Order: sequence, then C-alpha cells, then structure tokens
Amino acid sequence: MQYERDLESEHKDLFLKAREFLLSFDGIVETKKERITTYSNSKGGICHMRTMSYGVDFGFLKGAKMEDKLGLLTGAGKAIRVLPQRKLDKKSVGYYIRQAIELNSKK
Repeated sequence: MQYERDLESEHKDLFLKAREFLLSFDGIVETKKERITTYSNSKGGICHMRTMSYGVDFGFLKGAKMEDKLGLLTGAGKAIRVLPQRKLDKKSVGYYIRQAIELNSKK
C-alpha cells in the first residue's frame, strides 16, 4: 500500500506531520488505498497525499475550481491541482484545504 511506502520514505516525518495537520480539520477522515492515501469528509473528497523525491504532494481533487491567490498549485488537468511541499507550510496548506471543504459543501 502507498501508506506503507510513505512511512518508509526519507520524508516520513514530513508525511506524518502533514497527515496530522489534515486530520486536525473537523470531519476529515483518511482512507488508505493501494496507490494513494486519500482524505475526505462526509460531503466528498478533499485531497490525496503521498511522498515524493523532494517531500510530499497534496493533490486537491477539485483544485481546478479553487482560487489560487498564493500561486502554489501546479497542473493543468480538468480537475486535480497539486501542492508540492518540501516542508509543511500550514498556512498555505490550510488555505487550500479550507477551500476544498467549502467546495464540497456546495454540492
């Protein structure tokens, strides 16, 4: 499973800090899947997260609909935008997580 690979990564500590931060948001639950670890609430998916060679990536499932005032999201797909992190920036990650939660509430 990807979760176990993330825990074996050189970026394990960053992954665990980011995981703890994600789970600190009210109602967010974690689902460990074979290829990715996802985070959602009762209204739908928020993001996925995994370790990378440089740190961790947050993949926001509705990222294309987000306002990116910070200019940190990458990707040009129809839905997902990625927030790469070399160290956890709670302010920027929180900015995008709150948007994802808000987008879910508009279903």
